[in-house]
Amino acid sequence: MTYYPNKIKYILSIGILNMLLFACTKDDGTTKLYEDDIFYLPVIIHVLHNGEPIGEGRNLSSTRIMHQITLLNNDYRRKIGTRGYNEHPNGGDSKIEFVLAQKDPDGNSIDGINRINLNSMEVEQMGYNQNHYAQYAYWNPNKYINIWLTPLPLEANCLVLGLSSGPKTDLPGTDLLAIPKKGDAEGILINTVHFGESDIACHANLGRTLTHEIGHYLGLLHPWGNGVCSTNDYCLDTPAVDSPVFGRNTFLGCEGEMVMISNYMNFSEDEIMNVFTNDQIKRMHYVLNNHKGRHALLSSKVINR
Repeated sequence: MTYYPNKIKYILSIGILNMLLFACTKDDGTTKLYEDDIFYLPVIIHVLHNGEPIGEGRNLSSTRIMHQITLLNNDYRRKIGTRGYNEHPNGGDSKIEFVLAQKDPDGNSIDGINRINLNSMEVEQMGYNQNHYAQYAYWNPNKYINIWLTPLPLEANCLVLGLSSGPKTDLPGTDLLAIPKKGDAEGILINTVHFGESDIACHANLGRTLTHEIGHYLGLLHPWGNGVCSTNDYCLDTPAVDSPVFGRNTFLGCEGEMVMISNYMNFSEDEIMNVFTNDQIKRMHYVLNNHKGRHALLSSKVINR
C-alpha cells in the first residue's frame, strides 16, 4: 500500500472519490460514465483579429485552429504516438473529446470558427476578462464552450497566456477557481500567439495553454491549490506541493514527495507536459455530471455524434 504522508489530504481525497463513485450511474441518455463511453464537448473558436487576411497575423488559419483541437484531444485522450501520451502509473485517458461546433446559434452549418474584425467595432475597453470579449461574441454556454483568441500586444507574449472561468460545484477547492458572478460571461481566453503550435521563443508554444485552461473550465485546480500542503488541489495522486510549479525540472515538494512536473495543471514548459492523473479525471467527470451548465454541453445539438 502506498503511504501518503498528508493525512488530511488523504481523508479529503477519499471523500471526493466516494462522491464521484456514488455519482457513477446513468441518469439519462446524455451522461457518459462507462469505460467505453466518451464525453463529447462542443467548442466555438472566436477569432478576434485586426483586419488581417485569414492565415496572417492574429487571424489564424483554419489549419492551425483545427490542429490545436487535435492537440487538445491528444492530451485529454492520452493518445499513443503523440506528445499527449504518458506511461505514468497515475496517468489516465480522460475519455473527454472536444469537437468544433458544426452549427451556429441560428442552425446554420459552420466550421467551428467565428472570425471577428475588431477594426469595425467600437466598444468600451473592460480589461482582460470574459465580459470584455463577450461584447464581440458570446454563444450560449450551455451549448458551446466559448473560446476567445485575444490579440494582445507583443509585450504580453509568454507573460499572459490564458484565462478560464470555473464551474461552481460542491467539490472542495471550488472557491479557488474563477467563478462567474450572476450575469458574467463564462469561457476561455487564449492569447492568440499561444493557440496551437508555433515557433515563438517561449516555453508555451506547443498548444498546452488550452489544455491547461480547459482543465480549469472543468474544475481542476493548480496542483499547489491554496498553497497548503495538507489540501492543495484535493487530488490524492498529484504529489503535494505548496507553491507554483514552473520549468522542466522536478523537485521535492511537501513531505519529501517529488513534484509531478509533467502535470498539465502546472506552469511547466509545454514540451514536458503530458499527464492528467486519475483523480483529476474523476474530478472533471464529476463536474460534467453534476454542474448544470457543463452537463448541458453533453446534449448540445450543435455537433453530430
